[in-house]
Amino acid sequence: MNRPDGRKPGEMRRVKITPDYIIHPEGSVLIEMGNTKVICNATVEDKVPPFLMGKGLGWVTAEYSMLPRATNTRSPRDISKLKLNGRSAEIQRLIGRSLRAVVDREALGERQIVVDCDVIQADGGTRCASITGGYVALWLACKRLLDEGKIERMPLTDQVAAVSVGVYQDEPVLDLCYEEDSHAIVDSNVIMTGAGAFVEVQGTGEGRPFTDAELRKLLSLGKKGVMQLCRAQRKIMEARG
Repeated sequence: MNRPDGRKPGEMRRVKITPDYIIHPEGSVLIEMGNTKVICNATVEDKVPPFLMGKGLGWVTAEYSMLPRATNTRSPRDISKLKLNGRSAEIQRLIGRSLRAVVDREALGERQIVVDCDVIQADGGTRCASITGGYVALWLACKRLLDEGKIERMPLTDQVAAVSVGVYQDEPVLDLCYEEDSHAIVDSNVIMTGAGAFVEVQGTGEGRPFTDAELRKLLSLGKKGVMQLCRAQRKIMEARG
């Protein structure tokens, strides 16, 4: 089995996380996973959704979008249709769920952090890159709140990261690029905490049903990839103290 970019089945693409990519947000990173590039910005707002008012709990949510020429053909902006397309809506809900899984909302207090994930170049795995980069942007925003004395303790209980796995040419592989993803027999995403607990697993047999043995191999590859991504996250966090 030959992967399009020559990687081994269990090999990740090059991962690079650049902090403070945009100067205005409380937390900002550019994450690059191979040729996929996503800008993740975290904005702190001194308000919460109406259903949380007066409860002493914070909220973390996300928005996701893709630039028209992030892909090899132009996609119209959602605003031209006056509504968010179904794919973007599903992905941003996933990002929000994944980030909230490691948030102590009481420690955050009655404020909301919105994590905007904007894909500027897509080559597979954009939702996974958004979760992984979105976490670092969220951490930077929380660190700023802590440093400014606006919260008493860090409200993040663990790291969270995500990676794609799948069956390509009948072999389980890690971190699919677009060419692999578009021809994958099985397409999956694995979201995990830094401690190795699963947050969410998405898996679909695109070309055929997949076996228990294949699922176990995919989960093992997913864990390997997530742990590598968590190490990349920690480099940024450790540099910021």
